[in-house]
Amino acid sequence: MPDFLLELFSEEIPARMQARAAEDLKKLVTQGMVDRGLTYAAAAAFATPRRLTLSITGMAERSPDVREERKGPRTDAPEKALEGFLRSTGLTKDQLEARDDKKGQVWFATIEKPGQGAAEVLAEVIPDVIRTFPWPRSMRWGTGDLRWVRPLQSIMAIILNDNAENEVVDLEVGGIRSGDATQGHRFMGPDAFTPADFDDYVAKLEAAKVILDPEERRNRIWADATNMAFAQGMEVVEDQGLLAEVAGLVEWPVVLMGDIEEQFLGLPPEVLQTSMKEHQKFFSVRNPKTGRIEKFVTVANIETADQGATILAGNQRVLAARLSDALFFWENDLRVAKGEGLEAMAAPLENVTFHNKLGSQAERVARIAALAREIAALVGADADKAERAAKIAKADLSSEMVYEFPELQGIMGRYYAEAAGEDAAVAAVCETHYSPLGPSDDVPMEPVAVAVSLADKIDILTGFWAIDEKPTGSKDPFALRRAALGVIRTILASEARIRVAEVALCATSAGLRSLSGVSALKTDAEGDEYTDALPEQITASTVVHMPYGEEKAIDAEKGVYSARPARHVIVGDLVADLLAFFADRLKVHLRAEGVRHDVIDACFHLGGQDDLVLLVNRVNALQQFVEGEDGANLLAGYKRAANILAAEQKKDGVEYTLDPNAKFAEAEEERALFAALDAAEAAIAPALEAEDFAAAMTAMAALRAPIDGFFDKVTVNAENDIVRRNRLCLLNRVKVVMERVAVFSAIEG
Repeated sequence: MPDFLLELFSEEIPARMQARAAEDLKKLVTQGMVDRGLTYAAAAAFATPRRLTLSITGMAERSPDVREERKGPRTDAPEKALEGFLRSTGLTKDQLEARDDKKGQVWFATIEKPGQGAAEVLAEVIPDVIRTFPWPRSMRWGTGDLRWVRPLQSIMAIILNDNAENEVVDLEVGGIRSGDATQGHRFMGPDAFTPADFDDYVAKLEAAKVILDPEERRNRIWADATNMAFAQGMEVVEDQGLLAEVAGLVEWPVVLMGDIEEQFLGLPPEVLQTSMKEHQKFFSVRNPKTGRIEKFVTVANIETADQGATILAGNQRVLAARLSDALFFWENDLRVAKGEGLEAMAAPLENVTFHNKLGSQAERVARIAALAREIAALVGADADKAERAAKIAKADLSSEMVYEFPELQGIMGRYYAEAAGEDAAVAAVCETHYSPLGPSDDVPMEPVAVAVSLADKIDILTGFWAIDEKPTGSKDPFALRRAALGVIRTILASEARIRVAEVALCATSAGLRSLSGVSALKTDAEGDEYTDALPEQITASTVVHMPYGEEKAIDAEKGVYSARPARHVIVGDLVADLLAFFADRLKVHLRAEGVRHDVIDACFHLGGQDDLVLLVNRVNALQQFVEGEDGANLLAGYKRAANILAAEQKKDGVEYTLDPNAKFAEAEEERALFAALDAAEAAIAPALEAEDFAAAMTAMAALRAPIDGFFDKVTVNAENDIVRRNRLCLLNRVKVVMERVAVFSAIEG
């Protein structure tokens, strides 16, 4: 079976687009082949800065002949129906066949499509793929209309035959005709060559100073860099993202190591790393004895006669200029931090808008500081330190260094706080309060950091909930899902016993007071609504008036701007909605750890489950219980009791919620269930009070045999109406006792 080799040769493709482009090329070409009936065994795609390559092995020589029968309209159908059918099949009327059907005679068309050779199929597929290729950005050049990420220069498309000469797939796209030749490195291997097969293609590319496989380029860069650093007693700071990017910038990686000038070695390591990575794409080389970044690794795309000395000299001059700027920012910021303090550094935040409806960054910092003081008592932190840390945690946002390198926010804050003589725990908060930023990031564990981190994220959530800017669908422009997950992970990791509803209410109160135009909605003696200043204490039942202000909505008839109406919000409803959002995020978090979402629902539906540590402990115990034999059987008994009870209540139009009386029990199994429920209830209550969920589950498991025995031997709908009602009330008591632990109706199966 033949193979196929395709190469699309162009000007330099941006590194960030290469991996996705290679996958898209493989997907689109192979999908086009399969859609046309041309099968293959395997396909692999590769990318270098100047080429996309696709190798297909075990390709069929031609697509199969296709014979299709298609049923058409009845023979007595209107002429237009027949004409439409003929158009869809490409046949004439005399080529149709009339056959008997259930409702009379019907036209049938037999469509035969002969197979195509592999070259014919590929000549159809490849131009379509090139013209419709999904580049994030593309361009036109010259006078043609072809769009590609960079000017496309040549197309190599060869069918590689085992026992015959290779065949060029003849096609033309944008004035570029396919051929069987390509070229290597722009400077070190510009001569054209024709490969005999894929292995020969790879070998000739390497001889022409091009490494085709991105993974091989990455491995070579990393091996050469680490070996070079090791030889000098150094270590390369690992950065997989930078490694992938650099591998996409060179076809023939040449690793070079240079020195950082002595005057810049006092800069924080993060500053050196960020500056070199962002501006120069350099790897940082650390001295493990001092922890300082003292050298750099750059990757050239060419071998030189002087072994890269000229390249290094040029890079070092550019790097010195970049680091001079960083050194200037660093010294200026330190002068402010040491001389005037972080309050002076943070002063410009009064003029920085956080959100047009939520005030300035300085107002937000004030809210966080007040909330951090409240949370400190709940997590065992010093309230004064928590408040102080919150007040200076975002001071570095107005520093020159963070203005230049926003990704260093928090990190620079810690350096400036240490330089200003702040307490070590307070200084550390400047960096850690942003964590976690991702699902695998570490969470803050030191109590002061926990207090400020929670205050920061809860303020964001309650603020955006108050102005009705919640996530919708896949849209989450303010990263509120990440903030909620950060709160959940921080609480669970620190085992902080926090009532989220109470903290959210406190944050909401502070947030509402900071919003302009917000007031309490009240009712006068005549029952008319009016607004007044917010009360001293905002409770869950407080109704607030939330004006939107004017929005540019044009009235089609009057041609004037119309104002959006105000919202009237009950604070408790706002907090409850936020708690539901937390529940959804908690499901996502626990599902990743193997916890069932319905088990979470069963616990959350008990109500008041805003102590996340307690809730997760209950959830874990419940999952372990219901996945065991006793739990599964008891769940089946619960559902049977609930279903019978619901059906009978609906039929009778009454609820059987009174306490059942053991004196009306007739069967031994009925009396045994009464006794078991008494024992279980007596054991479950103290176990729940002590938060010993394992003991509560054990007590509940004792109900399995009595419930099974009751359903096996006792008829619920007895002829005696008093006995029947008592037994239905007994089933309701089964529900009540079990639902002290969890709402089992939420559990599936």
